[in-house]
Amino acid sequence: MKRYDLIIVGAGPAGLSAAAEASKRGMSVAVFDENAKPGGQLFKQIHKFFGSKKHKAKMRGYRIGEQLLSEVKGIADVELNSPVIGIYPGREVVVRQGDGIVHYCADSIIVATGASENAVPFEGWTLPGVMGAGAAQTMMNLHGVKPGENILMLGSGNVGLVVAFQLLQAGCNVKALVDAAPRIGGYGVHAAKIARCGVPFYLSHTVAKAEGTSCVTGAVIKRVDEHFRPIAGTEKHFDVDTICLAVGLSPMSQLLMMAGCDMEDNPKRGGQVPVCGEYGETSAPGIFAAGDVSGIEEASSAMIEGRMAGICAAAYLGFCTESEKWTALCPLKDDLNDLRQGMFAPKSHGKSLETTDEGILLSGTLLKKGHITSEEAERFPGVVHEAGVHPVIECTQNIPCNPCQDVCPKHCIRVGSNITALPEVDKSANCIGCGMCVASCPGQAIFLLNENCAPGFATVTLPYEFLPLPQKGRKGKALDRAGKPVCSAEVVGVKASPAFDHTAILTIKVPSEMAMDARFFKEEGA
Repeated sequence: MKRYDLIIVGAGPAGLSAAAEASKRGMSVAVFDENAKPGGQLFKQIHKFFGSKKHKAKMRGYRIGEQLLSEVKGIADVELNSPVIGIYPGREVVVRQGDGIVHYCADSIIVATGASENAVPFEGWTLPGVMGAGAAQTMMNLHGVKPGENILMLGSGNVGLVVAFQLLQAGCNVKALVDAAPRIGGYGVHAAKIARCGVPFYLSHTVAKAEGTSCVTGAVIKRVDEHFRPIAGTEKHFDVDTICLAVGLSPMSQLLMMAGCDMEDNPKRGGQVPVCGEYGETSAPGIFAAGDVSGIEEASSAMIEGRMAGICAAAYLGFCTESEKWTALCPLKDDLNDLRQGMFAPKSHGKSLETTDEGILLSGTLLKKGHITSEEAERFPGVVHEAGVHPVIECTQNIPCNPCQDVCPKHCIRVGSNITALPEVDKSANCIGCGMCVASCPGQAIFLLNENCAPGFATVTLPYEFLPLPQKGRKGKALDRAGKPVCSAEVVGVKASPAFDHTAILTIKVPSEMAMDARFFKEEGA
C-alpha cells in the first residue's frame, strides 16, 4: 500500500492551494480528483474575481487555475479520473482508478471535495433541458457547447447572475431571471450588467411548470406570496428550450462523515458540514477540511482555506515549527477576514439590508429591480460631475473589492484601507481617460464620462465583453440601466488591449442630457 505524508481529496481551488503549501514544505503529496481535468470550478469561471491584488482580484478564474497548476507541477502527484470512494480508520484512502480499486495510506488528509448543485422540483423538472447553472457553465466554457437558444434562469444568487451573463456572452437569449425571494441574492453589480442587456427580473416568482413531452419547449412561472406559496392566476408563459437552476449548493461532506468527523447541520454554511477549527481542523486527528465542503463561500476564500489547511497539515507532521506555522497563517487569516467583510459577510446575515457596519445600501431599489436609476446613482460617492473626462462608479454595495484603486495611474479613485468601502472619486486628480479602471472592474460598474465633449453631446466609455466588437463609426441605440433604448448613439472609440484582459472599452457619443442614462450599446440590426 503506497503511503503519502498528505493525501488531498479534490483538485479544485482549495485542494490545489493546499497541495502547493504542503509540497513546498517537503511533504509527499497526492491529490485525487474524479474529473478528467484539474482545477475544479476555476476553469469554467471566465469572469474576473473580486477582492484585492492578494486575492487575485481582476484575474479571470481560468487564469488563476493555470497559476495553481504551475505551483504544484512536479512537486505533487495529481491523479485524475480517480474518485475517492472511502476513508477508513488509520487514514486509509480508497480510490477507484481505471477498472480497479487502489488503497493508499496517508499520515494526514485534507478533504476539499467542494459542493454540488441543488435542484428544486416542479412539474416537468426531469425533462431534458432542465439543468443546473453549473452544468450549463461547463457546457459553454469547457466544451464550447451552447446549452440552449432561449433560456430561463431560476435563482438570483451570484451563480445565477454570473452564468446568466455568460449565457448572453455565448449568444443565448436569456428570456428572464426568476427568483422566489423578494430581493436579488447576489451582488448588485452582477445584476446590473444583466439588466442593462435587457433581461427582465421576476422576483417573488418561481417556476411552476416546464412544458414539453420529450424536452423542454416552454416554462410557466407564478408569483409567490410572503410564505413562498404560488398565487393562482399569476401565471406567465415563456417560450424557452432550457431552464437553468441556480438554487444553491450543498457541501459534499460524505467522506468526512465516513471518516468519523463530528458533523453538524448548519444552514448558514450550506447543510451538513464538519465541525472545524479556525484553520480546517476536524475532530479526527490529522484530517482537515477546506473550501466549500466546510461551508459555501467564494473560490477566493476556498484558496485561502486550502493554504491554511496545507500549512496546518505540515505542522501536524512536523514539517514546520509552530513558529513557522503561525508566521504563515497570520497574513492568510487577515486575507480571509478581508473577504468576509461587508453586506454579504457571515456577520451581516440576519441584519437589515438597509445598513451594515460599513455603510448605507440601496436596498429596495437595486436589490429589487436589478438596476438603479440616474437619480438613485447620485447618492453614491463614486458618481461625480465635472469638466472633462472623469470616472463615474456605480458600485452600490459594500463588497470586498478594490482593483479600481490599484489600477488608476493618476490615483483618481480611492477605496481606502477598508476593502468593503464604496469607492470615491478624487476631484483634484487629473483623469487621463486611459480606461484601466473600466476594464479592471470585476463588476463592470465603472464608466468614463465627458459630459460636454462637443456642443450638445457627451461621450460615455463603457465595458464591453461581447463579440463581434462594434467598430468605430457604427451607429445604434444607447440602452439605459434597465436595457431600454433611450437615444441614438455612435461608436467613437474602441480599445481592446492585452492589459484589459478581454474586456474591451467602448466609447459612444450621445446627447448631453443622456450622459447619466446611457449604459450599454446595441448596434443597428443587432
